[in-house]
Amino acid sequence: MSTLLKAGEPVPVSELVTRVLARNPGMMTGPGTNSYLVGHREVAVIDPGPVDETHIEAILQATKGRIRWVLVTHTHLDHSPGAQLLIEKTGAELIAFEQPAEGFQDNTCQPSKPAQHRHTLETEEFSLTALHTPGHASNHLCYLLHAEAMLFTGDHIMQGSTVVIAPTDGNMTHYLDSLSDLKQESIDRLAPGHGHLIEDATKEIDKLISHRLMREQKVIEALKQLGKGDLPLLLKKVYDDVPIFLHPVAQLSLHAHLIRLAELGRVARQQNDWLLSE
Repeated sequence: MSTLLKAGEPVPVSELVTRVLARNPGMMTGPGTNSYLVGHREVAVIDPGPVDETHIEAILQATKGRIRWVLVTHTHLDHSPGAQLLIEKTGAELIAFEQPAEGFQDNTCQPSKPAQHRHTLETEEFSLTALHTPGHASNHLCYLLHAEAMLFTGDHIMQGSTVVIAPTDGNMTHYLDSLSDLKQESIDRLAPGHGHLIEDATKEIDKLISHRLMREQKVIEALKQLGKGDLPLLLKKVYDDVPIFLHPVAQLSLHAHLIRLAELGRVARQQNDWLLSE
């Protein structure tokens, strides 16, 4: 899709959902973080984004003071820090998993109601079910809007790029399992934390699983060729189709793949090197 996303502008994406883009574009955030406003009479805000008065004001203007709930997909710094400011201005209830001890976490996110897997927020207009989807982050949630078969994916699925899985809080096995679990849900469209809506949910999920398994096969092939190798050496072989400037973040996902392959008994670690298991 060629239409540019414009920060601060409320854009209806369905009958029940409006998107407001935060002003935090970058290599890891794409055009910025999407905040989704669900409902009209009583509004749930999904991912209020970073601490930015201008962005929070745009959300308040778009919702006309009708915010009752703030829902967080995960507590990374581009998704949840704005929650505290929004709650101070509205008195809304914050629903989220508490943050893990590791990783780049938002320590200000203190939920008034801890989220639970498969817990549903029921209102007169809509139902939103929380689905625990660890992988990118151990406390990651997606939210399923049943009336529109729309899944708010946070960073579990992004439009236009793959997600970084950074150990130790990130876990590739959990990520692939979470993707597979989503195929059991009634989902038509994906509303990612970064980028445009994705219209064919099943096709996108299958594509992501295939891509990750392809990358793992490249790890195996590289180790067959090299015999053994450390992360920088393997990175050049396994991510030879990825621009060099992305290699520092690609190495995080490579590490996650190697940990998963070790768990499966296919590779082993020898000090700083990795090699195929005998």
